[in-house]
Amino acid sequence: MAREFRFGGALLEADSGEGWAKKCERVEAAGYDVLLVPDHLGWPAPFPSLVAAAGATERVRLGTFVLNAAFWNPALLAREVATTQQLTGGRLELGLGTGYVREEFERAGLDYGTPRSRVDHLERLVAELEPLLPEPRPPMLLGGNGDRMLRLAARHAGVVAFTGARHDTDGALRLLTAEAVDERVAAARRFAAEQGTDPEFNILVQRVVVTDDREAAAAEVAPRVPHLSMEQLLDAPTLLFGTVAQIAAQVRANRERFGFSYVTVLEPSMEAFAQVIEELRAC
Repeated sequence: MAREFRFGGALLEADSGEGWAKKCERVEAAGYDVLLVPDHLGWPAPFPSLVAAAGATERVRLGTFVLNAAFWNPALLAREVATTQQLTGGRLELGLGTGYVREEFERAGLDYGTPRSRVDHLERLVAELEPLLPEPRPPMLLGGNGDRMLRLAARHAGVVAFTGARHDTDGALRLLTAEAVDERVAAARRFAAEQGTDPEFNILVQRVVVTDDREAAAAEVAPRVPHLSMEQLLDAPTLLFGTVAQIAAQVRANRERFGFSYVTVLEPSMEAFAQVIEELRAC
């Protein structure tokens, strides 16, 4: 049987405590299951933002999506996680990744290193963090794309988060075709089978456009992703264009094809995707 859907909304901006609280209330009211905060310099700090979100909501889970491992050491992160877990009533979900934006590493005075060294750091962080966390530990999500990240997620995470993209040397995202995502999902399934685990699969959707003209919406995005054809744009699981019914059908098809039962959208697309959530819940 297919897993039940879960839907996450990643909030990117905060102007005031009152404004943040109202925004969090809207996320919950729109039917999202998880309210998420990324970990980028210049954006809201994840843990205080999630604690504030807990005070404004009742049901929604609260997650980091995802922490840049380079910004954290195990002891300090364990303190943040334990406190946030306590102050949110156990609603925390801990998402971790390697970080990928070179300019943020430089601003923080950190060595950007190589993909290998960044995964090395994350692997050490996860190994040293787990014994420091008191029970009940929050569920862990690990996000990435390469074999080492997917193997690490198979060993440690209840959720594997697929970026659906590769990162250029400067950290820019290069969206993958559906066929390339197929291959990454197959690898993740193979690694999970080796570990005897059955993680939930998450996909980050970069854009949702509710429209009667899917091709016109895709054409607007096409200049930013010149390596993808129109057909590939419309087939990519990271882009959702169409009527509410068409997008709902694509989300269901993506669950069938890739196993993506946990779908995350970014703040600019949350209002549009809320209509899709309503459609999917009604089925």
